[in-house]
Amino acid sequence: MSSNITAKNYKKLVLQAGLKGVSFCSFDMLNNSISEISSATFSRYQSVEDELWKLFVHHPELKASYDEVLVLHDNNFNTFVPEALFDKDFLGSYLQYNTKVFETDFFAYDAINSYDINNVYVPLVNINNYLIDRFGSFDYKNTNTILVNKLLDASKNIEENQVFVHVQDTHFEVVIANNQKLLLYNSFEYTSPEDFLYFLLFTLEQLSLNPETVKVILLGNISKTDPCYTMAYKYIRHISFHDTEALQEKYNINSNIATQHFILLNA
Repeated sequence: MSSNITAKNYKKLVLQAGLKGVSFCSFDMLNNSISEISSATFSRYQSVEDELWKLFVHHPELKASYDEVLVLHDNNFNTFVPEALFDKDFLGSYLQYNTKVFETDFFAYDAINSYDINNVYVPLVNINNYLIDRFGSFDYKNTNTILVNKLLDASKNIEENQVFVHVQDTHFEVVIANNQKLLLYNSFEYTSPEDFLYFLLFTLEQLSLNPETVKVILLGNISKTDPCYTMAYKYIRHISFHDTEALQEKYNINSNIATQHFILLNA
């Protein structure tokens, strides 16, 4: 009789994919360690399917056997809906005010049960279809489900507004929380540090948050040498980086990796 223990290899793959690139992390669950973590940028002149094919060619570890595969759809075609206002039969109606939706679109949602909210989003069907051929089956979520859930956890027992800013190359997310209450979530596309600062200060103004007193906490693909940071530092008095010490200790990684891959590592 075969044992479930011997059949398992205790490996997990988390693959964060968007139209402009992909990051992935393979975990050794038995030793609580990272086997591989990597990122790749997609060419805008090639199809996503072609870019994913090249990813599997250049990273043979993606073809390994995994007990669990989680795909994170990295896009901002999403919105958060309180459980009291949520109806799974009308997912598209929640998105029509902040993104262009069509009747042919496929909608999905992630329930964040601990906070009674649901993240309604448009998964990238072409990415799912390609990966089904590769992995057979997998679970998938929207990246911002992980982001908001973990930042609400981090705001526990802090009775003041905290502005979390998750920075990526072409867009950033703003999550404002107060003791595990989600006050605001929004996503902005930007092309320059000036854009970044404008949208951030505009968000603070809309919520009557004073740049002299509010705490702004950065994470994602940003460091102290980043122009977005240096510009924001001039206008926001209390700006800092999110504490990732627990992730650093858990996986024996440096602060840059923990900050950049916050979503991937918390999936």
